[in-house]
This record gives sequence, C-alpha cells and structure tokens, in this order.
Amino acid sequence: MCAKESPPSASSRHLAMTLNGSSAVAAAAGGNRTLSSSASGGSSSGEPFTFLSLLVLSLLALLTVATFLWNLLVLVTILRVKTFHRVPHNLVASTAMADVLVAALVMPLSLVKELSAGRRWRLGRELCHVWVSCDVLCCTASIWSVAAIALDRYWSITRHLEYTLRTRRRASNVMIGLAWALSAVIALAPLLGWGESYYSAEQQRCQVSQQPSYAVFSTCGAFYLPLCVVLFVYWKIYKAAKFRIGGRGRRNTVMPLPEIVQVKETSHQPQMVFTARHATVTFQTDGETWREQKEKKAAMMVGILIGVFVLCWIPFFVTELISPLCSCTIAPVWKSIFLWLGYSNSFFNPLIYTAFNKNYNNAFKNLFVRQR
Repeated sequence: MCAKESPPSASSRHLAMTLNGSSAVAAAAGGNRTLSSSASGGSSSGEPFTFLSLLVLSLLALLTVATFLWNLLVLVTILRVKTFHRVPHNLVASTAMADVLVAALVMPLSLVKELSAGRRWRLGRELCHVWVSCDVLCCTASIWSVAAIALDRYWSITRHLEYTLRTRRRASNVMIGLAWALSAVIALAPLLGWGESYYSAEQQRCQVSQQPSYAVFSTCGAFYLPLCVVLFVYWKIYKAAKFRIGGRGRRNTVMPLPEIVQVKETSHQPQMVFTARHATVTFQTDGETWREQKEKKAAMMVGILIGVFVLCWIPFFVTELISPLCSCTIAPVWKSIFLWLGYSNSFFNPLIYTAFNKNYNNAFKNLFVRQR
C-alpha cells in the first residue's frame, strides 16, 4: 500500500507564502522599473516643446518663407522688367536663383530635422543624400554668386574704360557658369564615391561627409577661396576709392591770378595785347561727380554684402573644417545655430543689393500696382 501523504505543516505553509510574496514584490518592482524606463524613454524621444523651442521653430519657419518669397520677388522683377535684362542684373538673378533653391529645397528639410527630438534624421538614406547634395550645391552657388557680384563691381570701378558692356556681359556669363559648375563638382563628388554623405540608420544622423580630404576640398572650394576673392576685391576697391578722393583733392584747387593779366606777343610786328579782368579762375572744389557718387555707393554695397556674408558663414565653415581634421565632437545645438546662421545669408542678399538700387524699389512698386 502506498503511504498516505501527510498534510503540510504550518511552518512549511508559512515559508511558501513568504517566498510567493517576495517573488510577487520583485516582479512588481521589475514591472515598475520597466514601465518607468519606458516612460522615461518616451519622454526623452517625444518630450513636449517648451515656449522657447516653439518660438525658435516659428522664427526659423518664418525665415524660410521670407527667404523664398523675397528672392522669388527679385527673380520675377528681373524677368518682367526689360531694363533688368543686362549686366549686372544677371548676376543678381543667379544669386536669387540659388537662394530660392536654398529656401525651397534645403531649409524645409532642415526644419523637419529641427522638429524631431534630438535633431535626428528620420527621412531615410535616399532623402539624406538628396538633402546634403542640394545643400552643398545651392549654398556654394549662392556664395560664389556673391563673389561674382563683388568682382563685377570692382572691374566696373577700376577699369570702366576697358570694361565695356560687351566685355561685362561676357565676363558675367563666364562667372555664372563657373560658379554653378564648381558648385556641382563639390556637391556631386560624394555621389560619385568620394566623401559619401554620412548616414547612420541606428543613430538617425545625416550630415556632410566627414572624410578629411573631402572636408578640406569642399570647405576651401565653397567658402575659403571665394572669401579670399571678396576680401581682395574689397581691399582693391577701398584703395581705388581712396586714391581717387586724394587725386580729386589735389586737382580741385583755386588758382589766384593778378587783377589784370596782359599777354603780349613778342615779335617784331606791332604788339597785340589781351587783357583779362577776372581775379580768380576756380574749379569745382566741393561736391562729387555723378561717377564718384556711383562708385562710392557701389563700394558701400560691396562692403556690406561681404561683411554680412562673412559673419553668416564663417562660424559654420570653421567648424566644418576643424571637426573632421581633429575628430572633435560639436554639440548638435551649436551645429544647428551655425547652419541656420549660414542659411540666413540667403535672406540678407536680396535685401542688400536691392536697398542700394532705386530701380528695384520702383520696379517693386510698379509690379504691385499693376497687379491691383
């Protein structure tokens, strides 16, 4: 016969209850930790925007729209007004076209990146390559177009006799072609295998290639070389303006003459005497000629254009050159600040070169009056 099982004792029942309670508490604690960790992860990945972040994002969206509309207005004006179908307005049109593309193709995707938590790229590899290529192409073309405008102003001031309308048109077309060709080479090089755009699906990151050789080539070709050009041009314009002002001051003098000047013909024939009854012979000593005023205005426009260009882009390109070479890590917030500061140059460009040309203001007024 089988032995009859004895009922569990009270002490064993108490021990089992204690063990079951401990495991339940541990499971509950583990579940609580899991929930808290998931909750904290959700808040870090989708935490609500603060008032400051909403304000910044609103300003960036407003900057994008204003940049697009203002440059589009310049393009429409140049296309519709026949007097603008010549130099230097074709250089202005090239700059406005590059800035329109920056506002239409580049800045919206950058804004989407800013809206995501942690400034992560969640639009995939293909769109990452498109965004980086358009960014490099359009921004580089805009920068080189600014350099072309500065060169055109320099030649028109210092070589106004040799720099005829036909020469100016040919030179401007060559500069526009070179600006866009060089921009395309820098932008398309990653697509051809050199310095491929950095994309990480795990980290959700998308940025320009960090390969040192490409970083040096792209930053020098897109910024440092045109920076040297515009600084050299403005230095030459400043020297030419200073020389002309000094020369004008030496030429415009007052020459006193005697009260009565007699000019006698020295010959053996009967003498002939000419008498002048003017105390002085004067030249224009104050005021500026029309050409000097035009050159002064052009020099001021080029100076402001170059100054804004340098202030907007130099922080971004300094970090883009140093970061790959020293393997430094820059905080994402500073990268965003420097990038959007560079984008803002596309907004300031049309403001500057239209503010110094009354023809644009009159054309804008006529355009809106006709629309009404």
